[in-house]
Amino acid sequence: MEKRNQRPRLLITGKAYDPHIGGIETVMQQTAEYMRRYAKTKVLCCRDDFGLTKKEKVHGVPVTYAGSFGTVASCPVSLSYFGEFRRKVMLSDAVELHLPFPLCDLALLLSGYKGRVIVAWHSDVIRQKALLRLYRPLRRRLLKRADAILVATKAHIDSAPDLQQFRDKCVVVPYGIDPAEYEIRPHLHPYDAHLYDKNAKKILFTGRLVYYKGADILLEAFANLKANAELFFAGTGVLENDLRQRAETLGITERVHFLGRRMTPELRDLFAECDLFVLPSVAESEAFGIVQLEAMVYGKPVINTALPTGVPLVSIGGETGLTVPPRDAAALTAAMDTLLADDALREQYGRAARARVLREFSLKCVMAQTRKVLFGENEA
Repeated sequence: MEKRNQRPRLLITGKAYDPHIGGIETVMQQTAEYMRRYAKTKVLCCRDDFGLTKKEKVHGVPVTYAGSFGTVASCPVSLSYFGEFRRKVMLSDAVELHLPFPLCDLALLLSGYKGRVIVAWHSDVIRQKALLRLYRPLRRRLLKRADAILVATKAHIDSAPDLQQFRDKCVVVPYGIDPAEYEIRPHLHPYDAHLYDKNAKKILFTGRLVYYKGADILLEAFANLKANAELFFAGTGVLENDLRQRAETLGITERVHFLGRRMTPELRDLFAECDLFVLPSVAESEAFGIVQLEAMVYGKPVINTALPTGVPLVSIGGETGLTVPPRDAAALTAAMDTLLADDALREQYGRAARARVLREFSLKCVMAQTRKVLFGENEA
């Protein structure tokens, strides 16, 4: 596609973008910042609050935040998105759409765009069943139109009914991180100001406090822990007040710490200085869990859940940590006690975890594969 002295034009679009925090937003930002070396790259998303369209440059990438009236069923209500999409896509050689996001499906199909279409499939619509019934015919039309479908693991294909008839279009490219970036951190020692017992082991959870993350199950499991440990929640969400009240009811408020939203430097210190990272997700909305990689690159063992998605394929039970059934608080308690009581086992799993990240999830390798799918080219 690339002509001499002329770089291809790429549009990347999805529901949200930096400063919004989330796995899909992280992948979009990684892709945009990497591809700008090889293509004229632009990003289109929606505002996640009420307001008019605004345009900014984020780390050198032009980003348009389409005006929005707010959100309904986790989807922005934006009319201006359609006009912005058509103007930008008609000047693009390729467009990458990050799903689930019904607006971009509809915008693409209404635009009449004839260029290369890549769908980045992150997860199915899990909770909004009524929305899914309306959205499914539209999504199937988009999948039929797509030239390729990017998925992070084979489990993404196997667990998504709508992908079965399009398996030949699916290309497995995992999410990744740049290990070198994680070597640079400010050493803030973020736990020191919060620990009730300085000798306690530190269990970390990071992510939004929403239903599918399983933070409530983690809290129940932690309440029955035998080990001397304290639990840290880094993130905010609609369940935060409920979780705080539950911790008070369980009598564990001194050992449970709600840190709120933390910026990247402090998050990296939290990963680096914890003893154990837990991703207790309970629904298929959790399709991968990039936060696992962030803990693993620091040599931390991970406890995750056996969802039928890519989650247990990132950190491998019995190799880089332990895997327990979703919603099983007793099993989660036992797994945490096992690892917290055995320093040698934690170190063994931690070494294997870091080695796995370096071997399988290096961002440079992942982005080279992504570039090939986007433009049909090999890495130069």
